[in-house]
Amino acid sequence: MTATARPTWTTTAARPDQPDAALLLREYMTEMVVRYHRRPALPGEVDAALAEMPSDDLTAPSGLLLLAHHGDQLAGCAGLRWQLGWAELTRVFVRSEHRGAGGGAALLAAVEEQARAAGADRIRLDTRHDLVEARALYARHGYAEIPAYSRGPYAHHWFEKRLS
Repeated sequence: MTATARPTWTTTAARPDQPDAALLLREYMTEMVVRYHRRPALPGEVDAALAEMPSDDLTAPSGLLLLAHHGDQLAGCAGLRWQLGWAELTRVFVRSEHRGAGGGAALLAAVEEQARAAGADRIRLDTRHDLVEARALYARHGYAEIPAYSRGPYAHHWFEKRLS
């Protein structure tokens, strides 16, 4: 009997306007809208959210967007926004059919490697109170809750991880 190899996680940088990136960012925002309102998204609601919180700065020189593949399947994304000496993590998303297979951990490892390579000494992020799975993921991977460093209608918890 032979064991079947499990798919591996790989990440690649992409521009937010590339088709695969745009698709994942729309799926991410759709989930954020649905979870926030606890109902299906209304017509135009996801487009309005994408316009309110654009991702076009997740490309050089202001940021970075990584796409994750699980085997040969497009499976998730994560972005970094460069700040002076640190990076802000954003748009962490794994498609539902790939959850529980290590995608969140793979994305965090990849963005941490990118942030270190860019000279950042820490990563910070903010997240909503209802995203309990995300908060648990960050805590499992060494992100500690910190006082608020940003303001926004969807920022309820703030985390930081030192990279040095």
